[in-house]
Amino acid sequence: MANNTILVVDDEVGIRELLSEILNDEGYQVALAENAEQARNWRNQTRPDLVLLDIWMPDTDGITLLKDWANSGLLTMPVIMMSGHGTIDTAVEATRIGAVGYLEKPIPLQKLLSTVGQALRGGQSKPIPTFSLVSLGRGALITELKKKLEQITNLKVPVLFMGEPGVGIEHCAHFLHHINTPWVEPESFSFLAENPLNLLEQAKDGLLFLREIGDLNKLEQKGLLLLLNKLEKYNVRLVCATTLPLAELTAQGIYNPKLYEILSSLCISVPSLRMHREDIPELANQILSNYIESGEAPFIHFSTAALNTLRNYDWPGNLAQLTSVIHSLALTCTSSEISAELVQQTLAPPLSTAISIAPDIPLNVSLREARDLFEKNYFEKLIDQEGGNMTRVAERAGLERTHLYRKIKALGIKLRNQNS
Repeated sequence: MANNTILVVDDEVGIRELLSEILNDEGYQVALAENAEQARNWRNQTRPDLVLLDIWMPDTDGITLLKDWANSGLLTMPVIMMSGHGTIDTAVEATRIGAVGYLEKPIPLQKLLSTVGQALRGGQSKPIPTFSLVSLGRGALITELKKKLEQITNLKVPVLFMGEPGVGIEHCAHFLHHINTPWVEPESFSFLAENPLNLLEQAKDGLLFLREIGDLNKLEQKGLLLLLNKLEKYNVRLVCATTLPLAELTAQGIYNPKLYEILSSLCISVPSLRMHREDIPELANQILSNYIESGEAPFIHFSTAALNTLRNYDWPGNLAQLTSVIHSLALTCTSSEISAELVQQTLAPPLSTAISIAPDIPLNVSLREARDLFEKNYFEKLIDQEGGNMTRVAERAGLERTHLYRKIKALGIKLRNQNS
């Protein structure tokens, strides 16, 4: 118990002092904040084991602060809300966001201790997947993207997200997902050819997310057309994603014109990381903080020069690549500061790996078949160079691990003596 730190956030000095005295007597360590700004600063420095958070405060109310923590990935500790004049709606809202309890003032001593004990026994709270897009940045382009998503969040029409690999399209899809409703994301597209309506049953009253629909074959495209006609019946929101130029594929006869017409009626582009590079320093610090808080990395920080090096890099793998690079930096840094030199070493591929990976691709195959041949050869050589270490393969390819495994499975690549 002596190691448990409780942060008490309340604008009334009497409440803070009373709670501090009670909790100290019980053996807890107590930190105090009189407003949301102080609480934010405290949370940015370290993670408490529990937060007692007042709802009504003069600068920022507790519900807003709770949302801010959830949206920025900082709601990794249990939070108990407190209020002297709350309502049932307020308590429900706090619980929906991620609070684990609610105490009404004046707080009975035994009620306080039992609620605190129960919350602490529950252990670390999982980050609440609210996907506010803070994980994509705060710059002008991301702010505009957020406005577009907020405008369409309650619509039921299908949405098509387009962008380069690794830009974070899944965050946009989650942003459109309503809490406590089904989220369905199939591993493969075979269901579209076999039984597309089965997936609608699973996603009924929720959201169906289809990654990389540019990869659909003719039969799967027909299945998706059938599915589109049944969305209203099952009350399903369809969200699709692609990194491929569907307009070009349609013009070449590879993609169904009717399907493209329907999907492109609401199309949103997600900007590449180099288009809003002003966000990179903050994103880098945020990603590094997540690794530190999870215990994967010691307490380290970036030098200003290191952040500038990250900012000036073009990031062909976008946010996924940035995350992989920072993970590597966090695990390999031997001092308390990540230097620009270490960043440059991590970003620069070894000269010995700069070999040709382009196979002899016949010209009598479709664009999709040619791309599959190239990717299969690329990943096979990358896996061979890294000795089957899929973490390093993902980092070099600029892909998330889950996306990498999907790609490898789709290309029919067999893994041997895999190390991760």
